[in-house]
Amino acid sequence: MILHQSNNLTFFTPAESDSLGALFYDAGISAGFPSPAEDFKEQRLSLDKELIKNKEATFFARVSGQSMIDAGLDDSDLLVIDRSLEPANNKIAVCFLDGEFTVKRLKVDKEGVWLQPENPNYPIIKITNENDFVIWGIVTNVIKKVY
Repeated sequence: MILHQSNNLTFFTPAESDSLGALFYDAGISAGFPSPAEDFKEQRLSLDKELIKNKEATFFARVSGQSMIDAGLDDSDLLVIDRSLEPANNKIAVCFLDGEFTVKRLKVDKEGVWLQPENPNYPIIKITNENDFVIWGIVTNVIKKVY
């Protein structure tokens, strides 16, 4: 279910699931030399349990844009956002800024708050008293498609 859509992010709520999860092989997938097949241990894995720590405060949002590519957040990636986590310096946050949602790295010090993109083609945004600004949630995970 879509909750909200803006130019930069589309928000979803996690769907209820009674499934036991997908099959998970707890042997590690070698990125070097193949390992023997008999080492695989089959069990069930729930991505809800792996990615969502506070179900009531967790939302998904799809990224639109390139401002965070150097942090590994690409266009169309799915973000897992926890609204119960405290904002802190260097965390990646979803923010509501002057009528739009955006995702940026927080830079906080005694002189103020900045939203730092992870792409040199985008400017750092200094938050002032004139801004309509809310830190909406902290990004905890990113889900990517592999093409």
